[in-house]
Amino acid sequence: MNITQHPELLQRLAASYALGTLRGGARRRFESLAREHATVRAAALVWQTHWSGLAELQPGNAPDPAVWVRIHNLVQADKAQHAMAAARAAAPRPVGWWRTLWVWRGAAAAGAVATLAAVVVGLQAHGSLQAATSAQIAALQQQLQATPQIQYVAVLADDKADASMLVTFDPKNHQLVLQRVGGFQEGDDQSLQLWALPPAGGPRSLGVLGHEKLLTLTAGERDVQQVPALAISLEPKGGVPSATGPTGPVLFKGALIQRML
Repeated sequence: MNITQHPELLQRLAASYALGTLRGGARRRFESLAREHATVRAAALVWQTHWSGLAELQPGNAPDPAVWVRIHNLVQADKAQHAMAAARAAAPRPVGWWRTLWVWRGAAAAGAVATLAAVVVGLQAHGSLQAATSAQIAALQQQLQATPQIQYVAVLADDKADASMLVTFDPKNHQLVLQRVGGFQEGDDQSLQLWALPPAGGPRSLGVLGHEKLLTLTAGERDVQQVPALAISLEPKGGVPSATGPTGPVLFKGALIQRML
C-alpha cells in the first residue's frame, strides 16, 4: 500500500512515529518510506513539531532518584569493563595471576550480568520487577526485598556466564553477605577468596570464604565504595595475604552495583 495516497493513514502513522509508539517492523517500514517520499518525511517532521510543542507547555519535573541510580549503575558496569580491558593490556606476558585474572573469555558475558543486575535494581526501586527468568535472579530479587538496607550487590559468574555467587553489602551491620547459587564446591584443602578490583592498583582481599552456602564477612563501606568489580579466586586452604594478590585461578567475577537505599 502506498500510504502517500491515504492521507488519514499517513497522519496516524506519522503521529505514532513522532510520539515513539510506532515500533518494530512498522517503524522500520515507515522510516524506509520516509527516505523515499518527501511527503512522508514532511508529515513526520510536522508531528514531531506538534509533540515537542506540547512538551514545552508542561512544567518541568525533576527525575526520580531511581533514574540517577540506574545511570550510576550502568556507568559503574562500564567502568568495570574498562578496568578489565586496561588491566589486560597492561598485564605482563608471562603466565601469572594477572594473566589468569584478566584474560577472561566471559568478559562480555560479565558485562551482560552486570547490566542485568542494574536493571533488576532499577525495577525494584519502582516496584515493577517482572517474573524472574532464572533461579539466580529470583534469589537476587528475594534478597533485595528481604533486606532493604542492602547498598551494593554483585552477581559473580564463571566464564560461561553461569551465576555462582550472590554478594550483597549491608552498611548497617558492616557485612558482606555471600550466597552460593551455583554448584561449585572447593576441596577440603582449598579456599575461595573474595577480592575487590579497584580502578587503580592491585586487587585487595575482602576475606576468605568458608564452605557454607550462606556466609558473612566483616567489611566497611570504604572497602566497597568506588570498587567497580569483585572476583573470587581458588587458593590454598586459608587463603593468601592481600598483598600477594590471587595466586590461583579466578573462578568468578562480576560488577559491583550500587542500589538506592
